[in-house]
Amino acid sequence: MALLISMPVVLGFLLLVLMGAYIIRKRTSSSHIIQADAINTSNEDEDPILLDEDVDLPSFGLEVIANATDNFSSTNKIGAGGFGTVYKGVLPTGQEIAVKRLSKDSGQGPTEFKNEVILISKLQHRNLVRLLGCCIHREDRMLIYEYMPNRSLDLYIFNQTRSTAIDWPKRFDIIVGIARGLLYLHRDSRLRIIHRDLKASNILLDSEMNPKISDFGLARIFGGDQTQVNTNRVVGTYGYMSPEYAIDGHFSMKSDVFSFGVVVLEIVSGKKNRGFDHPDHDLNLLGHAWKLWNEGRPIELADALLENVPASEVLRCIQVGLLCVQKRPEERPLMSSVLYMLDSDNASLPQPKQPGFYVERVHKETDSSSSLNISYTFTDLTVTTLQGR
Repeated sequence: MALLISMPVVLGFLLLVLMGAYIIRKRTSSSHIIQADAINTSNEDEDPILLDEDVDLPSFGLEVIANATDNFSSTNKIGAGGFGTVYKGVLPTGQEIAVKRLSKDSGQGPTEFKNEVILISKLQHRNLVRLLGCCIHREDRMLIYEYMPNRSLDLYIFNQTRSTAIDWPKRFDIIVGIARGLLYLHRDSRLRIIHRDLKASNILLDSEMNPKISDFGLARIFGGDQTQVNTNRVVGTYGYMSPEYAIDGHFSMKSDVFSFGVVVLEIVSGKKNRGFDHPDHDLNLLGHAWKLWNEGRPIELADALLENVPASEVLRCIQVGLLCVQKRPEERPLMSSVLYMLDSDNASLPQPKQPGFYVERVHKETDSSSSLNISYTFTDLTVTTLQGR
């Protein structure tokens, strides 16, 4: 009789043990992986953010990231901008990481944060920066990327001392690498993605100076039959934005192509499009390149610091850059055509037409303690932008 009573008790006890082990295992795994519709973390103070799509991505606790960055030490700071601050860190495994800690007033709220997490977690290409995970602690939002020891492209091409580190063959490789990354986003990935903020500072360089497109906070996914989207909220960086996007809020793959063209001309010349200054005219870099092209002197656009450059290759890049920044989006090539033109020595390239936004700012700049108002005059438009410092 005692044996009959004890058997259910033992079985019940074993069932409770098994259920407890399952629950513990479930909780443990959910603290390391983002799955289904929530970002799960190991700290009860770290709030879950619902995601629109399934994501499989590691989630790091705040303590781990704080230790990795020496408590976000200023000596570990490797970059800063309107979005927040980037810190270098080292995980307990010895892996170097870059931690993008979003500022509370960066303008990148929960939506943009979710956007970047969802998009990058689904993308894998050698010319796209790799997202390793994220960290959410109360209002703190952080993205953890692979560490890029050579930081961003703009720190080299716009600096006379550092620019010598990237000779012409390396610059050409960077141009082709960016084109391949953008083609992957537009055509070859699981999703069709418009970056919307391609610029020199969003091109990171690894230890071998290979380019990786970064910063997908403003990116948008296009449906299978979508070719253009209209928006009332124009976001991005003037100097890289296409005319139809900046003026009318229309963006498409051709908007990214325009931005790519600007980057190409900046890489070739070593000069910024925005703020370009020339003693003989008020044109920006696009206008200067267009002027030299029409005068039969395009090779003069090449960075004076470059030595022994292959003229035909440089001229091809200038022509491709000008084709990409043409005013009318339908006249710009697709990235597949761009890559073909760059890779083919004997390809017959069409003649470029007038670029968009090729007249630089004229006069007015008013300064304040927290922002800078700049009035830009283009061929047929005046645009006023407000930039955070």
